[in-house]
Amino acid sequence: MPLPAITIDDTTLRDGEQSAGVAFTLEEKLDIARRLDALGVPELEVGIPAMGDGERESIRAVAGLGLNARLVVWSRMHSGDLEACRNMNVRMVDLSIPVSDLHIGKKLKRDRAWVLKTIADMVPRALDLGLEVIVGGEDASRADLDFLMRVVTVAEAAGARRFRFADTLGVMEPFGVHETIRTLRSVTDLEIEMHAHDDLGLATANTLAACRAGATHVNTTVNGLGERAGNAALEEVALGLKKLHGLDTGVDLAAFPALSELVAAASGRPVAWQKSVVGEGAFTHEAGIHVDGLLKDPETYQCFDPREVGRDHRLVVGKHSGSSGVLAAYARMGLELSPAEARALLPDIRAFAERAKRAPADHELWFIYRNRVGRAATGAVH
Repeated sequence: MPLPAITIDDTTLRDGEQSAGVAFTLEEKLDIARRLDALGVPELEVGIPAMGDGERESIRAVAGLGLNARLVVWSRMHSGDLEACRNMNVRMVDLSIPVSDLHIGKKLKRDRAWVLKTIADMVPRALDLGLEVIVGGEDASRADLDFLMRVVTVAEAAGARRFRFADTLGVMEPFGVHETIRTLRSVTDLEIEMHAHDDLGLATANTLAACRAGATHVNTTVNGLGERAGNAALEEVALGLKKLHGLDTGVDLAAFPALSELVAAASGRPVAWQKSVVGEGAFTHEAGIHVDGLLKDPETYQCFDPREVGRDHRLVVGKHSGSSGVLAAYARMGLELSPAEARALLPDIRAFAERAKRAPADHELWFIYRNRVGRAATGAVH
């Protein structure tokens, strides 16, 4: 069954920057915002006005870029924080309030009735400021489901546009997410936004499950940046929705590598070699069976065309290579080997990979060739 349209609300500039030790400069924030907008990301959560004058000025600066994306700010659900959201030149505010008994009782020293009353009081105040309202349910994944249904009912009655279901500690799994979001969808016409954290490595899976259950909006960050283990990654969610559910979010990832590199540098959080979509190893192949298949037809060992995300396949040789990979590696360097020569080089290439713990670079492949079979042809080798 096809999914309804899903809107990505990227929170790299808010929750992404909340990752411990991360602090973007104004120039970095503006550059990130421009690049997200250029990709076609339709909503951006751009900061927390209550943090102070510097944060408010950066929010106004992003708003002054004239982006196509709708801009959202984040606020705790109390008067002082909401007042700081005045005159930010943004369209929406996420008014966040704890909804689990643990957070309500232990952190706020309040009760459920206070939460419901606060939502009913604060949402109209935000509307009076000219802001559309997301009611953010902090720790919603550990909230009592019956109470959560009351929360969304009160939020809708108060005039909110959207409810953000926050798996604040990343404790859910896709089956539970699907059941919960489906239940919420059955009692409200509000937009429902999934906010997933990756503490158990399930943020993207949980986000896709929420979409299948009736969520209309999802939070993401570039490279999965975010508190602790991070958030659902923009690149994974957009690609997953497109490839697994046939749903185009309007986000074009062809220029994503440059944005990924920018966020990695600005945050001081390098992308892991095997990170999906953007990691160096995501399209790197060594195993002989895989390389042979790719050389015959890329569809044999690719789940999507890497050009869709601005990447290309990269073939390397090493311990698990076969002769097809060796032939391709040397052909790329301008040297056509015979199958017999390729087989003769394999032991030395495998020995190098074991010793160096990496694939040989081009100049090292030339050395291996000369040492093993190329002495008579060194005049053709550079």
